[in-house]
Amino acid sequence: MNRQVYFRPEAADESIDAGEWYEARRPGLGREFADALKEVVSRIAHDPLLFPAALGEVRRAVLNRFPYAVYFRISDEDIVVLAVHGRQDPRTWQQRTSDQELPE
Repeated sequence: MNRQVYFRPEAADESIDAGEWYEARRPGLGREFADALKEVVSRIAHDPLLFPAALGEVRRAVLNRFPYAVYFRISDEDIVVLAVHGRQDPRTWQQRTSDQELPE
């Protein structure tokens, strides 16, 4: 069963920022990052329980080829992406785990 995936605004911003950063390094690399992100989000939507817990109920899916992970929570029939995070300070996404609101 494919679930609907919602990105919190911070997670959406992180994915855009990362794609722009890669694109600035080499034309086309930003698109490759976006494709890798889309692929892992599709896998999450299809079977979120395949991914290990990272912190409490928050699960982590690692992107292929890029040093980023998607941190998400299963919420009823939906998936809420809390962060698209690289090797930055993990406290930036961990503080989002207590707020379960969906983006508007």
